[in-house]
Amino acid sequence: MQFFPASDNAGSPNVAAFYERASGSWQYVAWCPATKKAVIIDPVLDFDPAAGATWTYAADEILAYVKAEALDVEWVLDTHPHADHFSSAHYIKEQLGGRPQQAIGALVLRVQDIWSDKYADDTMKGRSEFWDRLFEPGESFKVGDCAIDVTLSTGHTLASITYTMGDAVFAHDTFMVPDSGSSRCDFPGGSSAEMWDTLQAILANPDDTRIFVGHDYCKGGREEACMATVAEHKASNIHVKEGTTKEEYIATRDTRDATLPLPGRMLYALQVNIRGGRLPDPDEAGRAVLKVPLNRFTSPLAKPFKPS
Repeated sequence: MQFFPASDNAGSPNVAAFYERASGSWQYVAWCPATKKAVIIDPVLDFDPAAGATWTYAADEILAYVKAEALDVEWVLDTHPHADHFSSAHYIKEQLGGRPQQAIGALVLRVQDIWSDKYADDTMKGRSEFWDRLFEPGESFKVGDCAIDVTLSTGHTLASITYTMGDAVFAHDTFMVPDSGSSRCDFPGGSSAEMWDTLQAILANPDDTRIFVGHDYCKGGREEACMATVAEHKASNIHVKEGTTKEEYIATRDTRDATLPLPGRMLYALQVNIRGGRLPDPDEAGRAVLKVPLNRFTSPLAKPFKPS
């Protein structure tokens, strides 16, 4: 766990960051220092795709921390329907007695439309009841004395939103830390041009704004990292530092994305995450299964046959 104390800026939160190593994911607890009212952002449900097994170590670590710090969790928030890990938002809400509200951006319903087709399961469409609140862009709400603003941040997915809490921006899969640049834009509904606009909107914050990212893959074997300031990104982010043009960014991002395989958990994760982190219901015999869309994506392993 990494701890980032509130600054002297108005509405600045304390932030605790938890790293889930298997998927390279960052999860956050942020709270108002005066009232201890808190939010949990992008919590992970552990999953082994080879075994088809789930467990709750990452979520339980967060719950233990919340209890130890006597925090009052009012919201469990996802920034988007994740493709590389399962959300534990529903599990955490249940473990906290159903008291926190669970929320995500309203455009998740469009993502449900896309993926219900890929999974050949129309029961995944239009299921707003999986969340207590679907945020529209531009909405705000308060946690203790801290205001949280909701911004639409497309590029990685069409439903991605950013939560800005004082001088803390929870930027999910937009920025990575400066030596790693930005997140991929080649998922259904993604766009490198829209990502550029999203990144520039975040960089318009004051230079001392803390940007907390969704992933880190420990480039070059360094220790995991989750935060850099706006000023640090402007100075050294390998994709969008000052002087970079939109055209240069799009070319860099699209070239990089063309080399990337699908995340190993994606075809499993989306059917869980567009249900708010709920696993498939078991049948009368207690058997639950995940689906895998067949031949809806191309594989980098597929090669044309050439007779020897």
